[in-house]
Amino acid sequence: MATTSMAMEQSKEVDIYRDTPLRFVGYTNEVGEAFRPLVHKNIVNLSYAAAFIYVLADVRDKAIKMKQSLSNTDHSPSSVNKKVVIAGADTLLWQTLASVAIPGFTINRFCAVNYFLLKNYAKIPKPTRKYVTTALGLLCIPFIVHPIDEFTTYAMNNTIRKLYFKE
Repeated sequence: MATTSMAMEQSKEVDIYRDTPLRFVGYTNEVGEAFRPLVHKNIVNLSYAAAFIYVLADVRDKAIKMKQSLSNTDHSPSSVNKKVVIAGADTLLWQTLASVAIPGFTINRFCAVNYFLLKNYAKIPKPTRKYVTTALGLLCIPFIVHPIDEFTTYAMNNTIRKLYFKE
């Protein structure tokens, strides 16, 4: 029994885009959002570009893996193509939501609220306010990753995935 369990664990492939520190590359836009008070908006935009490159790399990876997994089966070419497109689209949607849109919005609003509070209630000088806002934004990034990933998976499992993963 234990041997079977170990064999199953060993055969489970590690997804470098979701199970390794590479996952954090998808969060470069959050770092950009945290630094928004200190840097030019073009730097923030570049951080979004880096995050989307990560997203597209994962989409490519999932589509290729789906095609390879179906290559030696008796599926029709149209069935294979459909499954490859669904795998890619699902990854694109999940990664866009979980890695870019939701966390980017979250950090942006978190930093904006902190900046507003520091300005209006703490009366902290502007340069200090910018650095404190950036530090707080950076500090909260590790705490939002898992909940956002879980929420995105839950939301997609209960909405769009019900449509395209029907048997």
